[in-house]
Amino acid sequence: MQYHFIAIEGNIGAGKTTLAHLLAKKLNARLILEQFADNPFLPKFYENPKQNAFPLELFFMAERYKQLKDMVHTSDLFQSITVSDYIFTKCLLFAKVNLPDEEFRLYQRLFDIMQQQLIFPDIVIYLHSPIHKLQKNIKKRNRLYEQNIADDYLFSIQETYTSYIKQHNIKTIFVDAQNADFLSNDAHLKAILDALKDETESTQRYVAL
Repeated sequence: MQYHFIAIEGNIGAGKTTLAHLLAKKLNARLILEQFADNPFLPKFYENPKQNAFPLELFFMAERYKQLKDMVHTSDLFQSITVSDYIFTKCLLFAKVNLPDEEFRLYQRLFDIMQQQLIFPDIVIYLHSPIHKLQKNIKKRNRLYEQNIADDYLFSIQETYTSYIKQHNIKTIFVDAQNADFLSNDAHLKAILDALKDETESTQRYVAL
């Protein structure tokens, strides 16, 4: 395996955490998972986005920074690969959607200071699903505060992600995940593993499941 740090990204409900668990197990990798449940502002944000967006995004950024900073300082003798279910840039992408301009500019200054101290993934696996599939997954996992997420909000997040990937020269496996079932279909996980083993120099590759 040529990669030491693999990150999985995608919209809310795309299946990032499920794939991260399975990949980490297959690759005997260290696993870093988003600690969303620890964020006390998350339920409040969905009730009143304007009032709670800034503390929500600050809390997420601080937690992600701490997790990834710890990764920089701890090396595991038995696990040379790390799999994460987010990239630090996620902070900026969600903040861009959720914050007004002045707050976003302040947030971006803090983000830039933090990002300089972190390692960027060697490759990003981006899971892309249509909005109706995301909504189906959100309903299925049944987190109470997520049940009224609007299609428009998911669309804004989706657009921000895809724009970022297109504009930046990031090594990405772009996965059409609308039919993905990583838990029940071994072929879907194998397709991801095969894409990771592919040593072609192309910056972006496409996998349809």
